[in-house]
Amino acid sequence: MLRLTEVKLPLDHPEGAIESAVLKKLAIPATQLRRCEIHRRSYDARKRSVISLIYTLDVEIDNEATVLKRLRGDKHVMPTPSMAYRFVAQAPANLRLRPLVIGAGPCGLLAALVLAQMGFKPVLLERGKQVRERTKDTWALWRKGELNAESNVQFGEGGAGTFSDGKLYSQIKDPQHHGRKVLEEFVKAGAPEEILYVSKPHIGTFKLVTMVEHMRANIEALGGEIRFESRVDDLDIVDGRIQGVMLSNGDRIAADHVVLALGHSARDTFTMLHERGVYIEPKPFSVGFRIEHPQSLIDQCRFGDFAGNPILGAADYKLVYHAASGRSAYSFCMCPGGTVVAATSEPGRVVTNGMSQYSRNERNANAAIVVGVEPRDFGYEVDKNPLAGMDFQRHWEERAFQAGGGGYLAPAQKVGDFLAGKASTGPGTVIPSYTPGVRWTDLSNCLPDYVIATIREALPAFDRQIKGFAMHDAVLTGVETRTSAPIRITRGDDCQSLNTRGLYPAGEGAGYAGGILSAGV
Repeated sequence: MLRLTEVKLPLDHPEGAIESAVLKKLAIPATQLRRCEIHRRSYDARKRSVISLIYTLDVEIDNEATVLKRLRGDKHVMPTPSMAYRFVAQAPANLRLRPLVIGAGPCGLLAALVLAQMGFKPVLLERGKQVRERTKDTWALWRKGELNAESNVQFGEGGAGTFSDGKLYSQIKDPQHHGRKVLEEFVKAGAPEEILYVSKPHIGTFKLVTMVEHMRANIEALGGEIRFESRVDDLDIVDGRIQGVMLSNGDRIAADHVVLALGHSARDTFTMLHERGVYIEPKPFSVGFRIEHPQSLIDQCRFGDFAGNPILGAADYKLVYHAASGRSAYSFCMCPGGTVVAATSEPGRVVTNGMSQYSRNERNANAAIVVGVEPRDFGYEVDKNPLAGMDFQRHWEERAFQAGGGGYLAPAQKVGDFLAGKASTGPGTVIPSYTPGVRWTDLSNCLPDYVIATIREALPAFDRQIKGFAMHDAVLTGVETRTSAPIRITRGDDCQSLNTRGLYPAGEGAGYAGGILSAGV
């Protein structure tokens, strides 16, 4: 097959236009075209008056070699690369110990699934509950302010991504097309087939729940085992090599291959790893607030008269601002037509995140506006504690809890008041979506002064890119602190821990991913 890139067509192109564009590009008669598949579809909205669809196509034709030779030098025509997944091994018949996978987020689920497909019959350990039981516990926090510290937005089957926008795109380098394997497994588990070709695929929480259940069933059907409410409290390490793990119920499981697929909020596990001498280093992350606007404002600014087009859907955005101080503010985890959700996993702390359903049809758009922080910002150079970033997060989450007045209410402020440096006393035209609710206040005490100053400088700049972004009644809700893990469980070229053989750190909690797709890869 041949791959054609940058095939540009009008947003409202008629049926058959894709095939016509292929025939014109390749200069062949229709009788030579056997098959045409969409590999990728994106859009170009730089000119709101003329929005185009951009296709990458895989086509099967007669006389492929002749056509390819004739178009030699055209960078938009090439042989279609193989994206088939290649298993690295098959389990031996005399396997002594089953591999363990710790964590049932996207990284752990994909690790367990691939191990099961290779015949290794892995044991997957998850501290939280099955996804539907976990959903009930999560709703208890959102509706009643009741936190279950072991079953919440962060902990449980499916990981933190289950209660998110379900974004399935990433900017990582993926030369072996592992992302395609991830997406194909998601489709097999019930995700819409469009995620294989749209440029910014997403699923949404309700679809993710069913998908996660199907993946679990597949792992078990292949001989894998999944144990819920099985927190790993200790590691058995002898002479720098993993020998097994100890669970919170006192059980010991022998293992010499352990995939450490923690989430970015497994703070007690980070502490245990540090105490056991597993090599850990601090890493940068970002902190900030969630910002909410009417989704209609974002749609109009991005798409103009094409706002509401079903192919385009709810508009998103990506913003970056470099402040005079040298720090940067940027939008993170933008959720079109979504809600701001309570995402804490520890008592007495408030954390926000964003979530959308597949339809993305809620009233507001939300995103995090965050500022990068470095190990020097949380005192690492002073105390040489690699967990200092975790303590930094906790401090500001506690400040947010106090500013919210307790009960997991979140502190909130209108953008106009935030820019003016005065407390808000109530909502304007934009109603905050965060549950269990907000307390109107002054957010300047909820994050470090340099973060507040950078966001105040950035918002008017963002308004010049998206008119109305700094509107007075837009809502800021605090705090967003868990953009990524505050540590990296460093590994070598063989993917094992630098000083603990048989331990394979992976995913967000290990500092090697950021989002569902990259964690799965």
